[in-house]
Amino acid sequence: MSGHNKWAKIKRKKGVTDAKRGRLFTRISKEMTIAARDGGGSIQGNPRLRLAVEKAQAANMPADNIKRAIQKGTGELPGVVYDEVTYEGYGPGGVALIIESVTDNKNRTVAEIRHVLEKHNGKMGAANSVSYMFRRKGLISVPSSAYGEDELMGIILDAGADDMRTEEDVYQIVTAPESFDGVKKALEAKGIKLEDAEVLLIPENMVRVEGREAESVLKLMEALEDNEDIQHVYSNFDIDEKVLASFNAE
Repeated sequence: MSGHNKWAKIKRKKGVTDAKRGRLFTRISKEMTIAARDGGGSIQGNPRLRLAVEKAQAANMPADNIKRAIQKGTGELPGVVYDEVTYEGYGPGGVALIIESVTDNKNRTVAEIRHVLEKHNGKMGAANSVSYMFRRKGLISVPSSAYGEDELMGIILDAGADDMRTEEDVYQIVTAPESFDGVKKALEAKGIKLEDAEVLLIPENMVRVEGREAESVLKLMEALEDNEDIQHVYSNFDIDEKVLASFNAE
């Protein structure tokens, strides 16, 4: 599973500018609205909404913004009608892409995604052309300095986790999507600090890209992330560390 969250690590190292923070707030607001629309406005009774609110709080989103996003989902406030649409495609070097969007205009969004892909030597794919390469899993990261490995393993297995692996300076806890919330709550009940917690699409195999292809993949991922209609971009690329260091330094 090593490398599955390569892009997430790259984004953290690049940091958050004001412009990126604005896009982050937009994405989280949409997620809260969709979650409240589909599962109700109770944070305790709606795991998807609870996770979105936690992301909003971690990003220092104002409480009023959080409240309004939820109320738009429950219908207490007027709001835009959003559709969740997933696109599949390929990037340079044949890397697979799954692009999850939340949009109020599907024609606009698909046109913009197609344009970005073609500009960066990628292309759209048909439905199910790459989705079979990924599995949806819960992923919880705990700093390895925060807790003993054996004791942590006992807690997560009792709570229903599938596996735990050490990756760099964190423990990566893997769960089935339906077990994610229970494992997360079990860790929080023990006062264990979580570095990150999310349900993600994880590639089963990685594709190595190097040189110019690696640079092109990174530029493509960044361009897709700049689109406010796009919530998540998943890919199966692994990358040359020299190219990665140069990209992070830009």
